[in-house]
Amino acid sequence: MNITGTNIKGVFTLLFLLGFFMMAKSQVPPQYEFRAVWVATVENIDWPSKRGLPTEDQKSEFIKLLDLHQRNGMNAILMQVRPSTDAFYPSAFEPWSEYLTGKQGLAPSPYYDPLQFMIEETHKRGMEFHAWLNPYRAVFNVNKSSVAHNHVTRLNPQWFLNYGTIKIFNPGMPEVREYVNGVIKDVVSRYDLDGIHFDDYFYPYPIAGKTIPDEATYQKYGVGMTRNDWRRSNVDSIIRMVHETIQTANSRIKFGISPFGVWRNKSKDPAGSSTRAGLTNYDDLYADILLWMKNGWIDYVAPQLYWEIGHPLCDYNVLLDWWSGNSFGKQVFVGHGIYRGYEQKSGGWRRPSEIPNQIKELRERPQIQGSVYFSSKSFARNPYGWNDSLRNNYYRLPALVPPMPWIDSIAPIVPLIEKIRGSKQQRIMYRGAEPIKGFALYTVSPGKAVARENATLVKLYVAEKFVDVDLEELQIPKIEKLFIAAVDRNNNVSEWVSLR
Repeated sequence: MNITGTNIKGVFTLLFLLGFFMMAKSQVPPQYEFRAVWVATVENIDWPSKRGLPTEDQKSEFIKLLDLHQRNGMNAILMQVRPSTDAFYPSAFEPWSEYLTGKQGLAPSPYYDPLQFMIEETHKRGMEFHAWLNPYRAVFNVNKSSVAHNHVTRLNPQWFLNYGTIKIFNPGMPEVREYVNGVIKDVVSRYDLDGIHFDDYFYPYPIAGKTIPDEATYQKYGVGMTRNDWRRSNVDSIIRMVHETIQTANSRIKFGISPFGVWRNKSKDPAGSSTRAGLTNYDDLYADILLWMKNGWIDYVAPQLYWEIGHPLCDYNVLLDWWSGNSFGKQVFVGHGIYRGYEQKSGGWRRPSEIPNQIKELRERPQIQGSVYFSSKSFARNPYGWNDSLRNNYYRLPALVPPMPWIDSIAPIVPLIEKIRGSKQQRIMYRGAEPIKGFALYTVSPGKAVARENATLVKLYVAEKFVDVDLEELQIPKIEKLFIAAVDRNNNVSEWVSLR
């Protein structure tokens, strides 16, 4: 055979494309995967970029932020709306946040409801909106934070403890738990949320040489318990109360916690992880996450596994295995410390492969069902091209948020298909009574049985009642079988309908 240089080049090109195609097919993302970003407002970490921006600038920044994460393949936003016993929404309980307007208690001008705006914009993109509230932090910095005249620390100063430069609610007081619970009830009753989210700040992170000044409260309420058990019981109580409030006010809303990444070290408890963390949830923050999961008080946990693979004290993979083995039937999402990609001067976070490898590892463990990234602004810098890795590989195809059958397992009714006269389009219609998120388009490759496990989710149409689909515009090879289904707000999927 006479093979010229041109032919050789063509053969190698063909082999490269074939290899790339096979690799891409082998890396098809899962149909269900939580892909979220924390958006922090405290100290204007992520949004708005600074205090006192005009309303239209605030809106423009948030839309730009959402569009970035949508391009990266995210399907949820965890938005901090109560950073320091203040509000990014009109509240009868708490004043407007200083991080929004520059002065606590000052409303945005021109007036708007930021929370309502953010929810609507997020839902337009088919993404979930989880309202992130800090339960106990009252004043971020007692030396410089703006505190309104009607702030609860001024109205009920006896409820609070000073610790270092922060002021926190006293978790041991029943009236404190009632107040915080009332704030949550107000939010879930008024807004179309998908989730309520707490971070890792329960009792404060320890400060060397300082003691939490709760002796009087312990003497009054801690009868028969050690101080540590009493503190854990206090946090257990607010978690249980919030769970029950959500169940009563709007049972569709999820309740999630993002704890510090280590529950307990094995050196303290045989059930703990093989880590040597300097502090732990159970012993130092008085947060017994496993109890909450066992009792069904929370729906998901997003432990902050901000260490890299191979870390000498807290190895990412060791913790991944531990949380995977301690899910208790609830959903576990990994908190990734993507910000460390530009903060760390040496070590594992300087590897461009770190985030891709972390995603690969979690996908090998069925009990781990997704990721949350801290924080939003890190993506604007695109450290190590991680945006590109998500867009072009790991999140190149959409994924639905994993459904929670203990909340709702009833699938929507099957959509109807109608050929639009004089057009190549087909109208996909939903006639059910319950609202839906939209329609999911799936492909099944030739030679494979038509079954969910063999399908690839290729597109999500955000629509309440109908969508018009042009098969030619989709540019999906005709050898691929096409199916469409309705997806409800809780990510339950209807039976399929064949499009060809």
